[in-house]
Amino acid sequence: MGERRAEANRPLVRRGWVRLVMVLAAIGLFLYGLTPDRAHAATAAGGSGSSAAGGSTAPPDPGSVKRLFDEIVPKLLAEHKIPGAAVSVVAGGQQVFAGGYGVSDVPNRTPVDPARSAFFMGSDAKVFTAVAVLQQVRAGKLDLHADVNTYLTAFKIRDSYPGHPVTVENLLTHTGGFDDTFMGLAEAEPQRSGGLGAALAAHQPDRVRAPGVTAAYDNYGVALAGYLVEVVSGQPFDQYVAQHVLQPLGMDRTTFTQPHPAPIDADLAHGYRPEGGGQTETKGLYGPLTPTGAAAVTTASDMGRLMLAQLQGGSVDGRSILDREGAVLLLARHFGPDQRMPGMAYLLEQRNRNGQQLLVKDGDVPGFHSNLALLPARGVGLYVTVNGDGEGSTGGWMTQQVLNDFVDRFYPAAGAAGAVAPAGVGGDLSKFTGDFRSTRVSQSNLTKAAALMGSVHIAARDGRLVVTGPVTRDPSAGETQWEQVQPGLFRQVGGSSQIAFELNGDGEVTSMLTDGDPTIAYEPLAWYQAPELHQRIALGSLAVLVLTVIGWGVAAVVRAARGRGRAGQPVARLLGWLTGAVLVVATGCFALLTSDSNALNQTLFLGDSPLLKVVPAMYLGAAVLTLLMVICAVVAWRQGWWGVFGRLHYTGVTVAALVFLVLAGGYDLIGTGYLAGSLDLIG
Repeated sequence: MGERRAEANRPLVRRGWVRLVMVLAAIGLFLYGLTPDRAHAATAAGGSGSSAAGGSTAPPDPGSVKRLFDEIVPKLLAEHKIPGAAVSVVAGGQQVFAGGYGVSDVPNRTPVDPARSAFFMGSDAKVFTAVAVLQQVRAGKLDLHADVNTYLTAFKIRDSYPGHPVTVENLLTHTGGFDDTFMGLAEAEPQRSGGLGAALAAHQPDRVRAPGVTAAYDNYGVALAGYLVEVVSGQPFDQYVAQHVLQPLGMDRTTFTQPHPAPIDADLAHGYRPEGGGQTETKGLYGPLTPTGAAAVTTASDMGRLMLAQLQGGSVDGRSILDREGAVLLLARHFGPDQRMPGMAYLLEQRNRNGQQLLVKDGDVPGFHSNLALLPARGVGLYVTVNGDGEGSTGGWMTQQVLNDFVDRFYPAAGAAGAVAPAGVGGDLSKFTGDFRSTRVSQSNLTKAAALMGSVHIAARDGRLVVTGPVTRDPSAGETQWEQVQPGLFRQVGGSSQIAFELNGDGEVTSMLTDGDPTIAYEPLAWYQAPELHQRIALGSLAVLVLTVIGWGVAAVVRAARGRGRAGQPVARLLGWLTGAVLVVATGCFALLTSDSNALNQTLFLGDSPLLKVVPAMYLGAAVLTLLMVICAVVAWRQGWWGVFGRLHYTGVTVAALVFLVLAGGYDLIGTGYLAGSLDLIG
């Protein structure tokens, strides 16, 4: 399902005039070179094994863990305006803490119970999918390096890159090359969820890059991995997971089945988003893509069982879900174009904090956000889940804050007080500057508009890089500065985050990587593809149209009041006025659609807002009107309509409408993004 929504919905360019125009930041849904590292023998810690820094090697004391969470979780819930949370911690081969905070049901004020309150897990369900795939790999029914079409019979993946098929491993590392097209694939009610295979066949996205080259978060690919399990096992995915993962681990409060079993549904937590002064319950939690998290629910205590299995070679209490080799495969690094940066295990993401090597999986669906984190070298796991989007779409960031506080408390950076930052590396930084776009941005629907405000801008200043955009996980971070510590590797000034640049044989930058999210890369844009340039052009064009609509409207009223009749060539002027009015209203409707990032998240999941159809239709109608204006402008000059100033004005309005529509089409607000993209204007 649609994780990273909180990050992607952040406003990334904070200039007031931009906010007044488009409010496009809300959509950045999505929010987020190049040889795969197949070092299956490497540890999940990126090869660092037990070289953890700081903190005691003993398991955290249960009392200390409880005191930490009792201190921070209620405070964070109040700060982010989230109703409830559940947390569990495993260490030393056992669960050392499980706690509930706040409420699972706002109207009834039902307290959160970590053992019974079932939260929608979102994309944390992908960890179960990875386990299921590896079970079939170890059984000899799936080959990690085989073309997925080897197993598909009802439909096939299109051969967009001949000689470069999508493999099973590509699906587990987000390197299948599929476009990100999640919109409208969720349901409000479980009875309408539909079948996994039918949904995958009907909604196969385009392949927009060759497989195995660049990471781009891919819900379709993970759902396809789950479907392969269905095909080779002969069982529906939810039944397979129940029999081969949940039952062996004793996770009896977890289910992938929809509708949920009655005992689980009775204790189901409700998800919320802040609205007005209260909380509104969210929808869009069901659907056919079960392997990605649709409908999947669990408790904090149950997830403790899964974490123990991951940390203990695939077994808990003598019951196994993976043999030892399969468990090693699950946690090993399998993709990462730069060894200096975190990479991908199988649907678990490598991250670093305080010198600790973590494996993390976030989950985000409307009203629910979760974070599963393993510290393999410590034998420690943490799971935190909340049932609120939070004010400003910060629910996902709250779960990250809980993880950060846990690691900082029990595994602080070694010698932090007297640590000396590595010396900077000099040299020309100009090749690292410019605009970069996330590989997560869709190429095939209106969520591509996220790129207009969701890209990264990099400038060089005083021997440092100055970055505006989402290169750290902190949503409050605006402009950040970075110092080069190795060729192409930069560390945040005043922080520990890192970014790295990949170069081709000619020394040109091909991508930028961040240590906060190995599931995406940022690709450089040409100067004429720069979002800020497009923002300025769109603003200027829209200003011309607004002033024209107002001016011509006022002039018509004045003429009517004075009995002077109509202006010359009234049909042409009416055509221009209608074109401007339609474009202004369409843009206003789009701003309305995107003004509440939390509500937008649900709207895009369900695809249920009339504005999702009305806005493109209005832009398309304006395109037809603009073509008629072009004809009128040509005739005006040939026939000498109006005076010279009048003809210049009409031509200017026509050009403004045309330019605005080219940008709207390029960002797929009309559904013609490929046409504009073919001109290489948008990228």
